Amino acid sequence: MIKPIKIISVRSELGAGTRGASMGVDAIKIAALDFGSPFFKRHKVTDIPDENHRLLEPVVHDYAKRIKSIHILCERISKEIQKTVKEGSIPIVLAGDHSSAIGTIAGLRMAAPDKKVGVIWIDAHADLHSPYTTPSGNMHGMPIACSLGEDNMDKVQNKPDDETMEYWERLKTIGNIVPKINYSDLVYIALRDFEPAEDHLIKKNKVRVFTVPEIRKKAVERIAIESLNYLDHCDYIYVSFDVDSMDSRISAGTGTPVPNGLTEKEAGNLVYYLMRSKKIACFEMVEINPTLDRENLMAENAFEILSKATNQLSHDL
Repeated sequence: MIKPIKIISVRSELGAGTRGASMGVDAIKIAALDFGSPFFKRHKVTDIPDENHRLLEPVVHDYAKRIKSIHILCERISKEIQKTVKEGSIPIVLAGDHSSAIGTIAGLRMAAPDKKVGVIWIDAHADLHSPYTTPSGNMHGMPIACSLGEDNMDKVQNKPDDETMEYWERLKTIGNIVPKINYSDLVYIALRDFEPAEDHLIKKNKVRVFTVPEIRKKAVERIAIESLNYLDHCDYIYVSFDVDSMDSRISAGTGTPVPNGLTEKEAGNLVYYLMRSKKIACFEMVEINPTLDRENLMAENAFEILSKATNQLSHDL
């Protein structure tokens, strides 16, 4: 049976350090128009109200910037994801910055609290910081730590204020499920830019990481198979694709490009093979920033990958 797909649009950039990611969803829509694709007519689209007007207000919480507004947003996202899954659809999340994944993961668990959710995080960054360890205070670097319920007190560098920690606890406890995932439920692909505090957690918890050299050695189909096999103990699998997983030469249109990443073809094929699993419960694409791009190339590359994902999910396997 083919499950219907619902596009969930999150035009938020509260968690990013560079402005412009809130326009990423519209950049993808423009790419679809340029390709003559009826993609956004074919699938139902739901827009999550954002809190971007808060960007005009002064930063209050230095170690978790905009955390109060991000909590409001992630509550909204979690409820929409929960509703979408319960009605039998597969949510495809198109978001600005990656902090929205806190709400996505929470919603998946809320929809099936007795089930295990595996996470395949295709990203140059580990996003394993907490307010105690963050070097920037930008919350797009915290969604995995939040979902793990991880403070990383072994590597404390900051002293967050009481209100920051109150909202950090609220984020961790969305849906009254803590933690949302365990380290054994997590796979990183294309990870290559992370701080010592994050490296400590990855090594301490023996997190499975597929590096770009390993991908090139084994080929993307094998990496997809090994990732899915590693998460075989999970009931559902969520794939989150940050466009900075791709090489900086083709991902200028994102806030934190990193060299030595995936090619567009590798990224597209990887997503294609991952989406073949019947356990896929959600696909997410984030961090497209057209203000940093030329001729909308990042969004065009992203749309082609998105099309491969949804086309595969639309097949009755």
